[in-house]
Amino acid sequence: MTTLLAFFVFIVALVGMEGVAWLTHRYLMHGPLWVLHQSHHRPGASRLQRNDAFAVLFSLPSIALIYLGTQGRPLALAAGLGMAAYGVLYFLVHDVIVHRRLRFPFALGSGYLRRIVRAHLVHHRTDRRDDAVNFGFLIPPRGY
Repeated sequence: MTTLLAFFVFIVALVGMEGVAWLTHRYLMHGPLWVLHQSHHRPGASRLQRNDAFAVLFSLPSIALIYLGTQGRPLALAAGLGMAAYGVLYFLVHDVIVHRRLRFPFALGSGYLRRIVRAHLVHHRTDRRDDAVNFGFLIPPRGY
C-alpha cells in the first residue's frame, strides 16, 4: 500500500463528505429527521440543541473506519481520517465562525468565508422544513 494511495483516499473522503453533507442535510435533516434539526433553525436556540445529536451520529462511520484501519486496513484508516477532518472543518466553520457557538476572535477577511456565512444565513432565513435553500456547507453556491 503506498502512502500516495492512502493520501488520495483521504482527500476523496474529505471532499466527498461535502456531497454526503448536502444529501443528508437536504433529504434527512429537512425530511424525516426534522424533529432533531428544527432546533437549529429556531431563533435563540440554546447552546445545546437536539440538532447536536447529528455530530455524534455522523461521527460513527468515521470512528468505525478508523478502528478498521487500526486492524490492518490502511485505506479504511485514510477514509475515516478524511471523514473526521471534514467533521473538524465543519465544526470550526459552522459552529465557531458562522453561529459563534464558541467565542473566538477572528476576522472574515477572505471572500470564501464571507460566501459561506452569507449562504448559510440565507439557509436560516426560515424555520420551516420545506422553505430552506443552500444545503451544502464548505462549498457555497455561486452568487454569495
